[in-house]
Amino acid sequence: MTNSDLFRHRTIGLSSGDTAIPAVGFGTLIPDPVAAKQAVLTALKVGFRHFDCAERYRNEQVVGEALQEAFAAGIVQRKDLFITTKLWNTNHRPARVKPAFEASCRRLQVDYIDCYLIHTPFAFQAGDDQDPRDEHGQVIYDSGVTLIETWRALEGLVDSGRCKSIGLSDVTLKTLREIVAVARIKPAVVQVESHPYLPEWEMLEFCQEHGVVLLAFAPLGHNMEPNLLDDPVIKAIAARVGKTPAQAALAWAVQRGTAFLTTSKTPHRIEENFDISALPEDAMREMRDGIKTNIRFNSVVETGVPGFIPQVR
Repeated sequence: MTNSDLFRHRTIGLSSGDTAIPAVGFGTLIPDPVAAKQAVLTALKVGFRHFDCAERYRNEQVVGEALQEAFAAGIVQRKDLFITTKLWNTNHRPARVKPAFEASCRRLQVDYIDCYLIHTPFAFQAGDDQDPRDEHGQVIYDSGVTLIETWRALEGLVDSGRCKSIGLSDVTLKTLREIVAVARIKPAVVQVESHPYLPEWEMLEFCQEHGVVLLAFAPLGHNMEPNLLDDPVIKAIAARVGKTPAQAALAWAVQRGTAFLTTSKTPHRIEENFDISALPEDAMREMRDGIKTNIRFNSVVETGVPGFIPQVR
């Protein structure tokens, strides 16, 4: 196995025991079911072994179908995959957690989940409507349950044996600190927006101190303005090492100790996002010291409602 192969197949051990998460992951937030299924199959063939799913994406069923096709074709075995999925905001009440988890397992057609995340720390009104709104169009929150109560229910899933690890998503460092301080089973993973324009160094330092893996979503800035792939520092490094700006940014993510998720429907983009190699140390220093833009693209940490924020040029 070459150094490049070792790099893109790098795993990070989890605090939950003998489980390790692949640093290079594939996100399944693709609304069109046909495209989602084909993208997952392509990603499996390319070499991705970590797949990030969610009840909220409304496509766990087709992801499960793609997994079963890959198993049947001998492309991969279940034991070689790391599957993450998430508890949506309307299922925060403890009595709803286990049924939601089991429903995700059924849709994904798997017997266990490698990591189950609380999708956001915001509880919405319990029920089947994933986006409950009042007559004014405002989200209806659920003040009758706390995040730690939901966390205790996730700890129970780990006790049952069908959930290998648990974590949080779309949280601030303050919220992460609060859960780590009181949790019986500590978060193994925290999934947050992170990229060269939002490096979250303080969050990463806290995670590394407490054995939590920082899993970055939108590691390429979600193709929004300002477009980090047009950043002169990243473009110069990419040209120097013979990679694309996207590959340079993704290599930076792995090399600094995080895992990442990319999403694409395009086969050559899926291949490109997997084909990463380590950067020289001077390039890593340039990425840290030379990039001055700092911006968050997704406001979900403020409201619990996912949504990328258009930037005014």
